[in-house]
Amino acid sequence: MTSTPVATAAPAVDRTSFGILAALSTCHLLNDVMQSLVAALYPVLKENYALDFGQIGLLAFVFSGTAALFQPLVGLYTDRHPQPYSLAVGMGFSLAGLILLAHAATYELLLVAAGLVGFGSAVFHPESSRMARLASGGRHGLAQSLFQVGGNVGTALGPLAAAFIILPRGQQSVAWFGALALTAMVILVRVGGWYARQRAAQAARPAPARPFVLPRRKVLIALTVLGLLVFSKYVYMASLTSYYTFYTIHRFGVSVRDAQLLLFVFLGGLAVGTVLGGPIGDRFGRKLVIWGSILGTLPFTLALPYANLTGTVILTGIIGVVMASAFSAILVFAQELVPGKVGMISGLFFGFAFGMGGIGAAVLGQIADARGIEYVYWLCSFLPLIGLLTVFLPDMRKERARLKAA
Repeated sequence: MTSTPVATAAPAVDRTSFGILAALSTCHLLNDVMQSLVAALYPVLKENYALDFGQIGLLAFVFSGTAALFQPLVGLYTDRHPQPYSLAVGMGFSLAGLILLAHAATYELLLVAAGLVGFGSAVFHPESSRMARLASGGRHGLAQSLFQVGGNVGTALGPLAAAFIILPRGQQSVAWFGALALTAMVILVRVGGWYARQRAAQAARPAPARPFVLPRRKVLIALTVLGLLVFSKYVYMASLTSYYTFYTIHRFGVSVRDAQLLLFVFLGGLAVGTVLGGPIGDRFGRKLVIWGSILGTLPFTLALPYANLTGTVILTGIIGVVMASAFSAILVFAQELVPGKVGMISGLFFGFAFGMGGIGAAVLGQIADARGIEYVYWLCSFLPLIGLLTVFLPDMRKERARLKAA
């Protein structure tokens, strides 16, 4: 039977490069502030352009779908042809998208703007994830968590930016955030130089020992399960990132500004959970983290549709913390299943996550138009049940011990 490697090669750096991880996390923060502005603007755009939920869903689909389509392709290409300075170029696309988003005269131009921001993210995520792994010093879960927490903090800041800057000053103020893209481009040029030097040093080292292998069938089953877990996580997250403001406005009568602040509670919870997930996975195993993160949210998601305003705020905060810890564990788990393909795997999973978020937002928008926004949250409350599929994931520590003994 054909087999596939499961263990990664020795790290390219002997110690964790926290300076590089901090730079990547900072740029992830800046990138995701910009991309979160797209979702945070939905209530403003809905009013300014007289959009329905279906059109909001299509806008989310174009943004997420562009990122989903191109991230695996970018990752596959950079596995074979690493591009140290491509991240700065990707930020340029995000900059162009923000400027167009600020001044779009028609709905069609809004779609183009969303696509440009999505493409910028598609270029950023696979190669930056590879750089984070390169800088990990073998602490892969910690490195991915530090990298991803920047993105979660950036996503959380988007609604605050909308509440305190864009709502008072109007849609055109989105262009001001182009300064974030320019800042990130400067940082990423320096990080690209470090990456080029590390690759040169890595090429001069002896080839690493051949890693352990798992049967290809086990790898394919595990990757399928991980994909389904990402589906459940990101469709549920789409219900909150795209429609939570509308839900709280409709059900509890809060203002648009207050709805943005309530969304910040959920997104802030995501940032906290991301920090916790990676180190716990490094110490206790990633399968345990995945169990708790996906299935562990079920009691809270089931309660959410019936909660009052205070309960809703508390529950969404808890859901954010618990659910966020999954992605870094899922990503590192997948990278260990297919070593040597860090860019492709990172792009595939980041892209799949974006795609599921975009498709989920589009479908949920149609459901909201047909059945009402409250029905969306009742329906999505069952998604964490997919976490039961975690039972089919291999225990990587036991597999390594078994293969060593064989």
